Amino acid sequence: MAEEEGPPVELRQRKKPKSSENKESAKEEKISDIPAPERVPKHVLFQRFAKIFIGCLAAVTSGMMYALYLSAYHERKFWFSNRQELEREITFQGDSAIYYSYYKDMLKAPSFERGVYELTHNNKTVSLKTINAVQQMSLYPELIASVLYQATGSNEIIEPVYFYIGIVFGLQGIYVTALFVTSWLMSGTWLAGMLTVAWFIINRVDTTRIEYSIPLRENWALPYFACQIAALTGYLKSNLNTYGERFCYLLMSASTYTFMMMWEYSHYLLFLQAISLFLLDIFSLKQNDKVYEVYKIYIFSLFLGYLLQFENPALLVSPLLSLVAALMLAKCLQLNVKKGSFVAKIIKVINFYLVCTLTITLNIIMKMFVPHKENGHMLKFLEVKFGLNMTKNFTMNWLLCQESLQAPSQDFFLRLTQSSLLPFYILVLIICFLSMLQVIFRRINGKSLKETVTLEDGRIGERPEIIYHVIHTILLGSLAMVIEGLKYIWIPYVCMLAAFGVCSPELWMTLFKWLRLRTVHPILLALILSMAVPTIIGLSLWKEFFPRLMTELMELQEFYDPDTVELMTWIKRQAPVAAVFAGSPQLMGAIKLCTGWMVTSLPLYNDDDLLKRNENIYQIYSKRSAEDIYKILTSYKANYLIVEDAICNEVGTMRGCRVKDLLDIANGHMVCEEGDKLTYSKYGRFCHEVKINYSPYVNYFTRVYWNRSYFVYKINTVISFQS
Repeated sequence: MAEEEGPPVELRQRKKPKSSENKESAKEEKISDIPAPERVPKHVLFQRFAKIFIGCLAAVTSGMMYALYLSAYHERKFWFSNRQELEREITFQGDSAIYYSYYKDMLKAPSFERGVYELTHNNKTVSLKTINAVQQMSLYPELIASVLYQATGSNEIIEPVYFYIGIVFGLQGIYVTALFVTSWLMSGTWLAGMLTVAWFIINRVDTTRIEYSIPLRENWALPYFACQIAALTGYLKSNLNTYGERFCYLLMSASTYTFMMMWEYSHYLLFLQAISLFLLDIFSLKQNDKVYEVYKIYIFSLFLGYLLQFENPALLVSPLLSLVAALMLAKCLQLNVKKGSFVAKIIKVINFYLVCTLTITLNIIMKMFVPHKENGHMLKFLEVKFGLNMTKNFTMNWLLCQESLQAPSQDFFLRLTQSSLLPFYILVLIICFLSMLQVIFRRINGKSLKETVTLEDGRIGERPEIIYHVIHTILLGSLAMVIEGLKYIWIPYVCMLAAFGVCSPELWMTLFKWLRLRTVHPILLALILSMAVPTIIGLSLWKEFFPRLMTELMELQEFYDPDTVELMTWIKRQAPVAAVFAGSPQLMGAIKLCTGWMVTSLPLYNDDDLLKRNENIYQIYSKRSAEDIYKILTSYKANYLIVEDAICNEVGTMRGCRVKDLLDIANGHMVCEEGDKLTYSKYGRFCHEVKINYSPYVNYFTRVYWNRSYFVYKINTVISFQS
């Protein structure tokens, strides 16, 4: 019987793997072919760890020591611990008094929510005016400080004033630590950080205003700006690993937003930073991706700040938003062209023109559609400052006379030279700037940049973080040469850049490459100088300035102002609770803090209405009639007038900058330019005449208190005309 044939066996060919699988297998084979990296020896890892540990320890210690130094100096200067509360509060002058007064109000509020509501609907500070104090005065630091004080139970341990100034001093310690880290990141040695801190403290007259006005917004905000710049410096470095890059990005995001919330003028500083990054990008000195990631942080911070700052329109019409939006639009319109070609160079020029045009256009459009009161007086001030316009306006001329808004004096440059900061800064800036120009010309000629710059190359200008800092410090320095007050932003970075340069072997190697040094091995000499020069500088600074710092801490100074203490005591005891006081804005700030009484004006210069009030109240020192002054004061519902002898009999050092001179110019009672018409006033100066107690002055004003410095007059509600 024949066997049954089984079913025919069908031989199928095995399917070929997909192309992606082929690629993956090829990639795996390729990876397997690459030899595994050699393990770093343990002693090298230990050296790296020891270097980082010592550097971090030095950075933190520097910040803590500086904060302790500020606390000790403040105690010695004001004899703070031995003062009564009223005497302590008088040490807060001008706008600082206003900020601290709202901190006190928050602590007195029955709840945090109620305190915030009263500040955002505040009608107990300025007469006939309800203000959102949180938005107008950027009171977020005071809100945070009051929450921390109560949440941490510090009210049982420490007095509110010590807690407040302790936070500010602590932030200054963070400020110094951030500068330390930035210089360390750029130079590679923590010795640069130590030198940065030394220069910062020695030149503290020009680096900070913490000694004179603790609650200023810049003292709260600039530490966060320093942290942001430290994070940005690390983020721009080419040899940064993924985890380090992510950490820098997160730190930069948090510090940028916090900086913007702390200070109303922060977006102008970030605008300068954005310009620096734009110039860094325009020459292809850094990959576009990182720069545009920073732009995204700006946009996020602006819109989040806009929402949390009660829809603050100043952020929408800020030049920062217009510039970043223009950069994003320009990026979308960019074409992919081979780098280095002639077409690419033309496109770069077109892109630069496009960004500038779009920025201006967008800013104009935003201002047309967004209702805002964005410091119109600032633009007028700049016009007068740069000679584009002339004015007799009291407010503009008063601002021009402020020392912080004038050009730097010769003493400023002399101080920086004596501490050796200015000469080394100029040396470092020149070398870095020339090296940067070399890199730019290499890019224009189509030459590619190296992925990593070694010490032997001697081209410090190829490092993107260095180029950013060079551009940024030039922009800040240019503005500081016009407005001296900006030195408090510029000089800290002068300290950082100068310290980085003298401690960087790359900078010395760049110089030796230009000099074509052959007698001595240039790398060896660069390493020696990067250690020897900062050591010599440090020893000379120690010998000359350390004894002075110790002397300042040993001297027991005293803040003695009995006349102001007597005035505040009289107001608290004699004046009605509903009384409204009129006088100079600086004194009104002290009255608001020390007594809590309502005032007619405040020492704030970001509101047009307050500026107009200040000008009107200052008329008490002009040559106006008693009736005119009476009408001005009663229009603001004032009950008491305070005349300061220091202003009435002021002997100014600058010609035409006394308050009474500025008022005479504005009222046409003094010739300020040739050809101006002089208007004769038949009235004497009010602040002099009202003291004599004769008609018609006694008809409107009754003197109720006086001492050597202050004269207080009650404004009569019923006028009795005496002969």
